[in-house]
Amino acid sequence: MRLVAESGLWRIGPAVAAVPLVAVLEVDGAVLAWTVDGAADGSAAQITLTDAARADWLWRVVGEDGHHAVATATAQAPNHEAGVDLTGVDVRSGAVADLRRLAVGHWLRRWWPASVRDGIVGLDPALLDAEIALLTAAAEDFVADGLDADIGALLAPHAAALTMHLRVGDPRVVALVRKVVDLADDIGVDAPGWAELVDAVGNVEFHRATAHQDDYALAAGGDGGPVPAGLIARGTASIAWSGVPGGVFDAAEDTVSWAVAADGDRVAATLHAAVIGPGSPTGVPVTVHCGNLSATGELDASGRTTVPVLDEANAPVAAATAWDQNWSTTVVTVGAQMAEAPDARERVRRFARQRLSQPGPDAYLAETLAAESDY
Repeated sequence: MRLVAESGLWRIGPAVAAVPLVAVLEVDGAVLAWTVDGAADGSAAQITLTDAARADWLWRVVGEDGHHAVATATAQAPNHEAGVDLTGVDVRSGAVADLRRLAVGHWLRRWWPASVRDGIVGLDPALLDAEIALLTAAAEDFVADGLDADIGALLAPHAAALTMHLRVGDPRVVALVRKVVDLADDIGVDAPGWAELVDAVGNVEFHRATAHQDDYALAAGGDGGPVPAGLIARGTASIAWSGVPGGVFDAAEDTVSWAVAADGDRVAATLHAAVIGPGSPTGVPVTVHCGNLSATGELDASGRTTVPVLDEANAPVAAATAWDQNWSTTVVTVGAQMAEAPDARERVRRFARQRLSQPGPDAYLAETLAAESDY
């Protein structure tokens, strides 16, 4: 094993992919990362030590001798030329498999590419968060006070949804909800609906689970709407996932439709981004740039906006100017401006389809139920 210095911190393990292909988990004194479509046993873990003195779990991962070697080596501050070979020190096989699964759970919350257009069913957020909460509790020796350790925040919003799941009566779901209710009682979750959920658990009836799960259907916005009068130009664009909130937009490519149209001497750009939920697109910024012309605004709850086209002096553009513009170079941005390769998004889709077609032992119940849905 080799310790290397990176950005003023010590790092162990291989390089990992960039977002959206990296699953990350904060633990005491370190951040763990994996490329999501890599080995499921967690052996390809990257460990970045943010405070080596707090990483008292490390012996579980590299053994007591390995932990001592790492602690000794990291006693010196890293610099850009630092590198230490630790002979005979390796990550134990399977030692961080459960942590990788937990990291993948958080990745599923943020990056799962649900899409009506691509036929990738969404994951139930209440069931996903419930299982992540249980895994977090089981990993308390590792996560302790990290950002990913807030079990109460995971569970608090989902009482009503979990109560509804109980009424369906799938025994796998009921078993999960029973465990979560016990966990919530242990940590003192006191949010709206939890008292009612406790009562519901005591009165639940089991039903035979079936392969058809209507509750997990996707919902998305329609097309871009009618063609504006006075149409000058139109096109489509894709959304960079890392620039927008998760769980809001259809994750396919070319899901943003735009049009520039004149109404008399007024010129406006109309945009529509396909929304899939459960999050809201309200307030997500959008920009349209073409040469020295631009339009800036925010999406409404339906994923739409219409905004005036302005010149470089922020003055309204005349219709004649807009008609003379070459709109083939138009760049549309939804959310923050991010450099994100389309082939990385396609790789995520392949990974998601593989998990749905062949759920493995590390699959979450939300994934299993999605895989069983008839779409």
